[in-house]
Amino acid sequence: MSTRIERRFQALKDEGRAGLVTFLTAGDPDIETATEILLGLPGAGADVIEIGVPFSDPMADGPAIQAASLRAIKGGMTLAKVLDAVRTFRVQDDDTPIVLMGYYNPIYIYGVERFLKDAKEAGVDGFIVVDLPPEEEGELCLPCLDAGLNFIYLTAPTTDDARLPRVVEHASGFIYFVSVTGVTGTKSAATSDVAAHVARIKRHADLPVAVGFGIRTPEQAAEIARVADAAVVGSALVDIVAANADNGEAPDKVLALVSDLAKGVRQARV
Repeated sequence: MSTRIERRFQALKDEGRAGLVTFLTAGDPDIETATEILLGLPGAGADVIEIGVPFSDPMADGPAIQAASLRAIKGGMTLAKVLDAVRTFRVQDDDTPIVLMGYYNPIYIYGVERFLKDAKEAGVDGFIVVDLPPEEEGELCLPCLDAGLNFIYLTAPTTDDARLPRVVEHASGFIYFVSVTGVTGTKSAATSDVAAHVARIKRHADLPVAVGFGIRTPEQAAEIARVADAAVVGSALVDIVAANADNGEAPDKVLALVSDLAKGVRQARV
């Protein structure tokens, strides 16, 4: 049986366009506001939703997402409450794929078997766990696949042809290509370079390729949509949350940018 992620990317392929993947940190700036934003994302044009699981030491993330994690943790966000947010979302939307993105420590503490059971029951579709390389696939990747959930691996410009087959061997759902080296939210890559890397990844894996890191505008999202299967936008949205954490305007402003990004992506393949 196919997963929501697989069905969504097939639908995008049938439409002849790329998708928009949005990332926001769960519970940022507070649980109520984050839930309002989450519920509004599909209507604004998000095709796949990544939810960042707050963690005290997010080593792969830049300052914006690190700060978002700390705000969420301070506000009482936990892994169990992330699953509650997904349950709330599923009451009104049973189609939009949800991917949890984060680090292994909270999952390990929760207990892998219990976590996968609870996550699937809540309506989670897949996971990106940035500190679990393929060499550690037995920890979560293989149990995840056995549970009928997708495990998405990251690749980077530094992932060479010798390494790439190992990275994608058990990947499922899609491949997330990190278009620049470094942490999230810092810079963007040239589209021609991205296109070459996407083509190289597709020689090794029959999976959609989503491209992230450094995409902040509808124009940049459109450029990526011309050469990849999806554009991922995170730090730009997290920055809006941070700038409007105290004035109540975060939901409207985040969803407005998502709408503009979605229009850019959709116009890229007319």
